[in-house]
Amino acid sequence: MGEYFIHTDQMVVGYDGKPLIKDVEIKMKRGEILTLIGPNGAGKSTILKSMTRQLKLVAGTVYMNQEMMSKMSGKEVAKKLAVVMTERIQPELMTCEDIVATGRYPYTGTLGILSAEDWKKVHRAMEMVHAMDFKDRDFTAISDGQRQRILLARAICQEPEVIVLDEPTSFLDIRHKLELLSILKRMVLENQTAVLMSLHELDLAQKISDKVICVHGDRIEKYGPPEEIFTSEYIHHLYGITTGSYNAAFGCLEMGAPEGKPEVFVIGGNGSGIPTYRRLQRAGIPFAAGVLHENDVDYQVAKDLAAEVIVEQPFEEISEEAYQKAYASMKKCREVICCMDAFGTFNKKNQLLREEAGRMKKLKIN
Repeated sequence: MGEYFIHTDQMVVGYDGKPLIKDVEIKMKRGEILTLIGPNGAGKSTILKSMTRQLKLVAGTVYMNQEMMSKMSGKEVAKKLAVVMTERIQPELMTCEDIVATGRYPYTGTLGILSAEDWKKVHRAMEMVHAMDFKDRDFTAISDGQRQRILLARAICQEPEVIVLDEPTSFLDIRHKLELLSILKRMVLENQTAVLMSLHELDLAQKISDKVICVHGDRIEKYGPPEEIFTSEYIHHLYGITTGSYNAAFGCLEMGAPEGKPEVFVIGGNGSGIPTYRRLQRAGIPFAAGVLHENDVDYQVAKDLAAEVIVEQPFEEISEEAYQKAYASMKKCREVICCMDAFGTFNKKNQLLREEAGRMKKLKIN
């Protein structure tokens, strides 16, 4: 186990001595981001709290840098590991700057007096999360998103070798989600920090993680790189998705296709049809799409949202069979929307479909 900075051995987590998840085996190297995903209530937070000694282990051991964490002092652990949890702390009469400064306490003497260098690190951490504008405000009087940034700044100025975060992007807007994850990635690359966190945003987990742990039922169901975890079939299984779908190619969720026979036929390709597919879906209008090559980005969305998709093999000219199938579908629709104004050799027959739609007086140029 020498290559791992943190690892668990036969860890069992739960509450009041009652097991919730058994045989939790986690192995983390420095400079690695490991993300826990899974349904609400699966036990992701319980695992993180147990590993950081906020909850007592039911069984097993957690090692950090080859030492048993249970035998390390609080100060020793605090110099190596920083924690950002979702629970709202309610400190009295403390400014945001005061909260961040507590990240330096493991390095101070008995009186807890910060040096000039400590204060530089406090302010540098606050600048990283864009929090200097409200450093003098009462911590209890700021928004949830601002609190999350302050708690991250506290963890940063602690200069940890491992940072553990429970749903760190909760309460953050898009800009600050991306900034937070960029900061974590920078810490990983520049300082070889190990990052262990839980995330609900699957698209972000897929993009930032080196390894992913899937918590399902009373066990770790799957553990591996994002490429192995984020498939449509497995995510549907993990979360029990029955309405809508998960699009593995885009790393996003799609709403369900409108019910009924196609009323509109959409001629698209190369991404041109996606806005129209989603607009029709929002309006509850069932539609058909074609002819789309299986490697076309439009196909990735159309297969989830369209009532019917006429498909052609990748890198092949649209066949007469596919054309006739699309033409028959188009004839049954009350309207045809063409999202393209240029056609190449492989999709020349889509141009013929547009011309036929014009003759039927069904054509609408998007």
